[in-house]
Amino acid sequence: MDELNRLSVDEFKSSDKIPLVIALDNIRSLNNVGSAFRTSDAFRIQKIYLCGITGTPPHRDIQKTALGATESVEWEYATSTLEAIARLKEQNFTICSLEQVENSTKLNEFIPDKDERYALVFGNEVFGVEEEVILASDHVLEIPQMGTKHSLNISVSMGIAIWDFVSKVGGLTRIMR
Repeated sequence: MDELNRLSVDEFKSSDKIPLVIALDNIRSLNNVGSAFRTSDAFRIQKIYLCGITGTPPHRDIQKTALGATESVEWEYATSTLEAIARLKEQNFTICSLEQVENSTKLNEFIPDKDERYALVFGNEVFGVEEEVILASDHVLEIPQMGTKHSLNISVSMGIAIWDFVSKVGGLTRIMR
């Protein structure tokens, strides 16, 4: 681990974070929840909101995928995603839902303001982001797809969207200094 220059859990908790929060909107799969933790740890995401029916740690199926990231990444449960969004808006977060809807912005065309804080909302594996959540969002972003399938697994969507966001705000160079 020393050769990989990995942080300890305590070092992670006290380190600077990317100004990004993830909100999981009624995620069914505990493996997807674990993946959210693991991806959030990899990019030093500020916090995860687990909303509605989304499972919470500790749970062995979450741990299996998270590989300990539930210990490093801050998280909070909200009874609904709208409740989490209200809390985030009170803290001046810009809310971006990832969903395929009319008038969405292609992820590759979205340029985040480096001085703002953002929350990315990821929806249920079958039904996507709830319509009320989409309406409460400041932006709706869509990952362009070119194949016959028009959806990605949420863990893949999170990886793509978080990487895109972090690279656009200069997060890697800002944090890795």
